[in-house]
Amino acid sequence: MAENTLKSAVELAMERLRKQDADAGIEQLSLTDEQKAAIAEIRKLYGAKFAAQEIVKASALRRTFDPAEHEAIEAEFRRDRERLTTEQDAKIAKIRAGATK
Repeated sequence: MAENTLKSAVELAMERLRKQDADAGIEQLSLTDEQKAAIAEIRKLYGAKFAAQEIVKASALRRTFDPAEHEAIEAEFRRDRERLTTEQDAKIAKIRAGATK
């Protein structure tokens, strides 16, 4: 009887994506509880770094009224944010890669 129940559009789309992945030879890997905890810890750590960076940027912007300096501060903030995001993604990818071993 479970097969006769109606499925939502999301469930149908997910089934199609799983089938496409299976046809392409991509296998589903589950993360262990330890891996999930490590990823959560990394996200928490980098979330704090992002928040601290935002506070420093806001403080620096309040100290000056020069538009050129504001642009320089914003550019530096974007570079730092991109660097932190890349670091975070690399660490998470390393943990996820451990799921394949």
